[in-house]
Amino acid sequence: MAERVQQVVAVMGRGVVDRGTGLASGDDLGLTRGDGCFDATLVRWDGEGWLVHDLDEHLERLRRSADALGIPLADDDAWIELVGDALQVWQGADEAALKMVLTRGDEHGDGTPLAFLTLTAVDERMQAQRAGISVVTLPRGYASDGFEGAPWLLGGVKLLSYAVHVAAKREASARGADDPVFTSSDGYVLEAPTSAVVWLRDGVVATTPTGATGILDSISARKILGGAEQHGWRAERRLVTPAELAEADAVWLVSSVRSVAPVTALDGRVLRTDDEATRIVRALNGF
Repeated sequence: MAERVQQVVAVMGRGVVDRGTGLASGDDLGLTRGDGCFDATLVRWDGEGWLVHDLDEHLERLRRSADALGIPLADDDAWIELVGDALQVWQGADEAALKMVLTRGDEHGDGTPLAFLTLTAVDERMQAQRAGISVVTLPRGYASDGFEGAPWLLGGVKLLSYAVHVAAKREASARGADDPVFTSSDGYVLEAPTSAVVWLRDGVVATTPTGATGILDSISARKILGGAEQHGWRAERRLVTPAELAEADAVWLVSSVRSVAPVTALDGRVLRTDDEATRIVRALNGF
């Protein structure tokens, strides 16, 4: 039996390539300076075909990131075609993470950006976290309004430079938790490295505001808050302290690939969970 391929790589202008093929030169600014952006979502088999979750919204967010960086981005149709090329050869698991990547290209090149995507099987550990996740808070080092009036800080841009996020995940693991949640220097909850924080309390479903906080505009959080009213909830974007978050009726980390992960513990404190609310939040996020 042929081995099921667990990753596919496709390059703009080239199509699907062998996943061992070199894509970037040693001069690529995405490698040497983290000068680039990406976006990611889930691809899953729905019994009849491959469903790419919210592809239009993720392409729109990728374009906003590229515009903030001043990097030209191929049109949506080209990306959609490239995704289709990758899915044509995908033989891996029924769930895959689609990551679309854009770098500024070679520092001493002709200004052509590098654009490619990967399809990678979602691992069992991430799938298991959908049942529940423990988190610790870690300071991010700036105030909750630290990005106000400072577009050069690239707030809300999904940058390639994820070294801080990865280091924070290592620290959370060292503390016995599954994931970190960043806090501002003035004591408010921001976001997790790859997820937004959403909570429910007294019929209000809320998340941290974007803009001055510099956090990413979460497509998942936007969908959940956008559908709150149909379930009798009120939606808010507001700042919350970790102590206030711990008093919520339910807390989730939400993202496009991991989907909805109920937070079961925060800084060692056991939190309340709500199975019915989690079911609703998952449905609002498309699961």
